[in-house]
Amino acid sequence: EVVKGKKVAETIGAMIVPGSTLVKKQAEEEGLDKIFTESGFDWREAGCSMCLGMNPDILSPGERCASTSNRNYEGRQGVGGRTHLVSPKMAAAAALHGKFVDIREI
Repeated sequence: EVVKGKKVAETIGAMIVPGSTLVKKQAEEEGLDKIFTESGFDWREAGCSMCLGMNPDILSPGERCASTSNRNYEGRQGVGGRTHLVSPKMAAAAALHGKFVDIREI
């Protein structure tokens, strides 16, 4: 409901990483992958990505991330990066607006 028919802000890199192959399959059966990709999100394979910061998907120093993961200790998603734990609705809204917004007002 937050994303459909809208576009990710030009200054934002936004990705969707389903938590499991089952979740990915169910989302694709519902057409959610198309809604996200049409809005400018990168639809990824299931598993870990930025949540662990052990692959090329890391934050640069000073960069911020609106994350739906469950941990945000210092350096987890990249040295000098800042992770904000948010709800899925807030993460989507931040991607679309390019900043944190009050989701009660959108």
